Amino acid sequence: MPLPLVFHDDYSPPLPPGHRFPMEKFRLLRDHLVASGLTTDEALLRPELCDPDRLSLAHDRRYVERYCSGDMNREELRRLGLPWSPALAQRTVRAVGGSLLTADLALQHGLACHLAGGTHHAHYDHASGFCIFNDLAIIALSLLESGRVGRVLIFDCDVHQGDGTARILEDVADAVTVSLHCEKNFPVRKARSDWDIGLAPGLGDDDYLKVVDDTLGYLLPLYHPDLVIYDAGVDVHRDDALGLLELTDAGLARRDSAVIEHCLGRDIPVVGVIGGGYDKDRAVLARRHAQLHLAAAAAWERHGLR
Repeated sequence: MPLPLVFHDDYSPPLPPGHRFPMEKFRLLRDHLVASGLTTDEALLRPELCDPDRLSLAHDRRYVERYCSGDMNREELRRLGLPWSPALAQRTVRAVGGSLLTADLALQHGLACHLAGGTHHAHYDHASGFCIFNDLAIIALSLLESGRVGRVLIFDCDVHQGDGTARILEDVADAVTVSLHCEKNFPVRKARSDWDIGLAPGLGDDDYLKVVDDTLGYLLPLYHPDLVIYDAGVDVHRDDALGLLELTDAGLARRDSAVIEHCLGRDIPVVGVIGGGYDKDRAVLARRHAQLHLAAAAAWERHGLR
């Protein structure tokens, strides 16, 4: 069996012309992975819509209902940064289903990756920063409630702090939140993760990779999680429109490989989600996100996973 990869054609609904969120990156990522020979469109696993009960594990049910029906006021949509549409609502619910399916596959096989996910700014009762429902928190709460895992560690390497994840899970002892982010970046008011590692602007490949290695080398033996959810945001790249760090393409590849190896080397299953990334050249952006899937495919073969 090849590396499990999860995608759905719902993932890139149209946005108004010139909108700054790169919604087409999900489709372009699929196209790039197919063109590179890593997968075929037929081999990609298509998720179902996430049901409201599972969304409500991490979110206020009234908020879930209001968003899905389009009952959002102007201030809420401004905070979100995206217009409401039926297609976007369906995409949002489908993508959470995709992250849940990816987690199921990771538990079965040891490693699986989503071609979306990482909506870490979504809070219990409101949207923020392009994030509507928090798939990271929903995975953690769903698996813990079902008893399929005893402890989950979320390793969030998006350039922005995972504030929504931290607040939703702050009282959940067996969901360990780790945010490795640029300190001088959105959100201005930071939440309190279990482990916040604020990085100075301008940090480059070697210094960043040392932080990744040191952090995982300490935390994985400390917590012994049954699953790691890895948010592989590429907005740490030096050319990202919203990031302030200085990683190169090679640095991204090294980071993704390092995270996966730290986990698999300890027999800890890994869920990979793509997180944030912003560039006017959407094809270049898609190739950056593909580093996660390429690193995962190499690790899949190296560890003989099936």
